[in-house]
Amino acid sequence: MRMAVGDVFNNLQSVAGGAVLDARPPVGVEAVIHNVYHENAIRLYYTDDTLILWFDTDDGRGIYAKFSFHVTNTRWLRIVNATASVYLIGYDGVVTK
Repeated sequence: MRMAVGDVFNNLQSVAGGAVLDARPPVGVEAVIHNVYHENAIRLYYTDDTLILWFDTDDGRGIYAKFSFHVTNTRWLRIVNATASVYLIGYDGVVTK
């Protein structure tokens, strides 16, 4: 996937209960996630898949707005559906490298 600096980096998925949506760009691409959208409870992690830092939880629907989560293919934002049901989760940001 070819991505240029300034391109939108986003995703919107139906995520099963307990499953994850990773905000992880392709190899060689860096991005900043500005917003995370969610229909119900989520947990946010910063991870490299070996070290997994759980840093926040939101127990209802909402948005993490105007943030600056810097992500690469080796360190990214993991969004976990913290419920037992399927809910929509999404994010958006921009490619920086």
